[in-house]
Amino acid sequence: MGQRLGIAAALIGDPEVLILDEPVNGLDTEGIRWIRGLMRSLAAEGRTVFLSSHVMSEMELTADHIVVIGQGRLLADTTMRDFIETNSRAHTLVRSPEPEKLRALLETAGAQVRLEPTGGWRVEGPDAATIGDLARDHGVAVHELTPAHSSLEEVYTALSRSSVEYRTEYRTEDRTDDHPAAPSRKETVR
Repeated sequence: MGQRLGIAAALIGDPEVLILDEPVNGLDTEGIRWIRGLMRSLAAEGRTVFLSSHVMSEMELTADHIVVIGQGRLLADTTMRDFIETNSRAHTLVRSPEPEKLRALLETAGAQVRLEPTGGWRVEGPDAATIGDLARDHGVAVHELTPAHSSLEEVYTALSRSSVEYRTEYRTEDRTDDHPAAPSRKETVR
């Protein structure tokens, strides 16, 4: 309720520019959807709506344009779509009933293969068509073959890596084959 009241107070006077800091913190799903719709409708009216948030997944769903500033320097000022596509590493999500056989084929072909937390493989290197042809040629069934890009969080983290004062880095030797991207208990904080 507090978030909605704060936004209502900010709208008093019918401002042309609205600046919101963490507008969805503490809200349930319906409240988040309501605020997202409100922000989009205000922007559609021609108003400027600035959002500041650490919830990258929400920003990816809400914002049309992104400005990234790191240590006082402008790192990006572009559309959300261009920001992600330009700075993203393309990959393909792959699922197979013969995952280890497919993984071996892909790695032999020079692909970087990593287990996804939701199951399946994240494959970097060959595109989806090449992966599909490789699996077909070797008689390996494929149940999913989805081209994808990095998330806003992944792109932002990579782009701003040299512009943050404090960050956590996970050492390669602390990761496991089951969860290669999972944080370890041994974190290096700079």
